[in-house]
Amino acid sequence: IVMIEIAGKPLWWFVLLLIPGVNVVFGIILVVALARNFGKGGGYAAGLILLPFVFFPMLAFGSAQYVGGTQPNPAGDPLPDVPG
Repeated sequence: IVMIEIAGKPLWWFVLLLIPGVNVVFGIILVVALARNFGKGGGYAAGLILLPFVFFPMLAFGSAQYVGGTQPNPAGDPLPDVPG
């Protein structure tokens, strides 16, 4: 649930992650959103999927900073940029 919040997705995605087959697709989307919110690209997201025991500690203990999501908030206004 914390990873869903960090990725900027709605909490009802947890239900989708419990459905066999659907969870693979939404899990990949979740990891890509997580990498994007830390300023990383698609290659890093692929690393998070294929070698999570290497890339998640790199994300956690490396120099990556949370830069926020690009998802609109419930009011429809874009989220403010976080200065980095």
